[in-house]
Amino acid sequence: MQPLRSLTSHVIPLPQNDIDTDQIIPARYLKATDKEGLASGLFADWRYRADGSPDPDFPLNRMEFQGAQILLAGDNFGCGSSREHAPWALAGWGIRAVISSSFADIFRNNALKNGLLPVAIGPAEHRRLFELVAAQPALQVTIDLPAQALYFPDGSLASFSLDPFSKACLLDGLDQLGYLLQHLEQIAAYERDQASSALVS
Repeated sequence: MQPLRSLTSHVIPLPQNDIDTDQIIPARYLKATDKEGLASGLFADWRYRADGSPDPDFPLNRMEFQGAQILLAGDNFGCGSSREHAPWALAGWGIRAVISSSFADIFRNNALKNGLLPVAIGPAEHRRLFELVAAQPALQVTIDLPAQALYFPDGSLASFSLDPFSKACLLDGLDQLGYLLQHLEQIAAYERDQASSALVS
């Protein structure tokens, strides 16, 4: 995974509340067992028309949002079934962070394990950001992970919470296994100590 410290990007607005994982990545795409190619299925039932052509009105298809790395979603993002394919698809499209006023717990945990940062901000800041993006689609915001802060264009900020373990993994670009592999010497020393203690007892 790519380390994440500071991210400055324009923002893709998706104001619907209760976007579930089946809307993020429909079930027909779950046959894939790895992350490759899932970006094409991201929001597929909304991105494409019945004939398979892109819907030009859907935010991910609009020219001004191409290359954006931040998705601004409505409340309770990622609800529904547990599928790791949802953060895989978002990351595959190029999204590094999702901003919402709240996230489903399972989605949040899956996102953090896959290098995708869920940023939960207060309802007032959430509404304000939607208003700003509607008025100026090209505006950019900055997410500062070490400071756990989202900076608006005028320099004001909204703080967000994140547990220390997930923060450390994101900063170093590590998943849980990668984090453990960094501590192999300490783990081996602990196992030796435990084995010695068992022999003495």
